[in-house]
Amino acid sequence: MLTLTITHRRELKAQAHALNPVVMIGKTGLSPSVIAELDRGLLSHELIKIKAQIDDRTARNALFEEICQQLGAAPVQHIGKIFIIYRPKPEETEKKSVHTIHRKKREAFRAKRSFQN
Repeated sequence: MLTLTITHRRELKAQAHALNPVVMIGKTGLSPSVIAELDRGLLSHELIKIKAQIDDRTARNALFEEICQQLGAAPVQHIGKIFIIYRPKPEETEKKSVHTIHRKKREAFRAKRSFQN
C-alpha cells in the first residue's frame, strides 16, 4: 500500500470532490470482476471514487483496506460509504503518451486582400 504526505493527500481530496463514483460495490463485496474494474479505473484515471452499499461500518473499513492492499493503491479518504483511492500511473505509459502526440505547426494567417495603395 502506498503512503501519501499530508499536503499531497489534501490536494487529492480537492481533486476528488468533483468526481463521480466509478464503481459501486454491492452487498456481496469484492469479486474478481470488481477488482479488475477498479484496476482499469486506476490505470486510466489515477484517482477514483468508489461507493459501497454495505451498511456495517467495520465491514466498510475492512473493505477499504482490502481494496488498497490488493491494488497497491493509497487510501485518500473514507467518508461514510464513499472511498477515494489513488495510484500513480506506471511511467512507461506516461512516456508513450507524451511522445506519440505530434502536431503539425500552423501557418501564419494571411489576409485575402492587399491593403496597399
